[in-house]
Amino acid sequence: MAAVKEKVVGTVSKAVLNYLDKDPENNIPKVMDWIEKFDKTGELKPHMREVRKAWNDTDGNWHKLIMSLWSDVDAEQRKVFFEDFVVNASITGGMRQHECQKKYNCNIPWSILMDPTTACNLNCVGCWAAEYGSKYNMSYETMDDIINQANELGCYFFLYTGGEPTVRRKDLMNLCRAHPDTMFGAFTNATLIDEDFADEIKSVKNFIPVISIEGFEETTDARRGKGTYQKIIDAMKILREKKLIFGASVCYTSQNVDYVGSEEYFDYLIELGCKFAWFFTYMPVGKESVPELMCTAEQREFMYHQLRKFRETKPLFTIDFWNDGQYVGGCIAGGRAYLHINANGDIEPCAFIHYSDSSVYDKTLLEAFQSPLFMGYHNNQPFNDNMLRPCPVLDNPGRLTKIVEESGAKSTDYQAQESAKEYSDKCVDKAVKWKPVADKLWQEQGKELGSELGKIGHKA
Repeated sequence: MAAVKEKVVGTVSKAVLNYLDKDPENNIPKVMDWIEKFDKTGELKPHMREVRKAWNDTDGNWHKLIMSLWSDVDAEQRKVFFEDFVVNASITGGMRQHECQKKYNCNIPWSILMDPTTACNLNCVGCWAAEYGSKYNMSYETMDDIINQANELGCYFFLYTGGEPTVRRKDLMNLCRAHPDTMFGAFTNATLIDEDFADEIKSVKNFIPVISIEGFEETTDARRGKGTYQKIIDAMKILREKKLIFGASVCYTSQNVDYVGSEEYFDYLIELGCKFAWFFTYMPVGKESVPELMCTAEQREFMYHQLRKFRETKPLFTIDFWNDGQYVGGCIAGGRAYLHINANGDIEPCAFIHYSDSSVYDKTLLEAFQSPLFMGYHNNQPFNDNMLRPCPVLDNPGRLTKIVEESGAKSTDYQAQESAKEYSDKCVDKAVKWKPVADKLWQEQGKELGSELGKIGHKA
């Protein structure tokens, strides 16, 4: 019965998307009417009200961003994006995830981050990849098996990390071809994206680059090597000219927060052709990390306000991995919405949590989700009633330590392994200073919205 329902919903959803494609300007309001008509519980009413408000402002940023998907994006890639990301990953895949969550009483992820390799074509200052090179790699067959297992559970969205994942371009593109119903992306330095690679991306249609860019030419080349910045700009130009979707990945630190949080920087990303930007704060992962790069409470609050301000004014979809906890009901790691598999096959709760009690080589994904480490996440989320303090490390030191110790999970860090307590201890001062700021913001702005969207986040 569930499979039949998925098929019906999928067919209807694709028909709706085809209807939108014919005349988006006039048909989007009609689709909103249709959604509200079938919202028997009224649960979506407050959210649809906000969507309508944004859409009806024809000079507004959200209207412009949505319409740019028709003016700036290749029609075939747009169609595949809607079908794979909106329908398969988010609608019908979400239905299957919910069924599996109930059936197996564990978290089932919406997305999986996966490292094909530790290899990288650059030799950036302070990066572990410079030391480890291609020491760890997952075979094509292993990655293919992981994707098949995830699809069975309703997960149709994969993001590659590394190393530099595009050094495995041939395998990544072949996986796209082997799984045309699945959406793929890659956090990449973009230096390997040339005309031929862009043409291949346009051919497979279900691959989106997420490009790391955190400064201008001088600062980029100082860390990554002379000429790197221009290669990034050239790659974005190629992707933009071929009407391919791409976004930016931005890590904000105590040293660059004023720049990457500025209006100048947001306008720059839009000018380059980015449709979205994914923001992360610096985390002191590993013994070789630099805790001084962690943002202060004041800097984190600055980013909280800047992203919300620019969401009201800029045609750029932005996500802040920590500060947007109110929209998703807190921590999304541990398989609640996503998890991470490193190049050695270790299944980790988060890209910033290098501990594991499961490997793809001796457990299925479902067995890993039911393991003590992942069940520790499942049974303790959310880690705080204040959704602006979501993280079991950065915001609630001690929570991760207890889960790791009770599960028997081991450190999977490539460089110098550290205990969960050692890792968490580096965050105690930041957590103490962030608490009063976050509590004030939660009372003033986040609580009402978080209480509503948090319900949706936990269902998802």
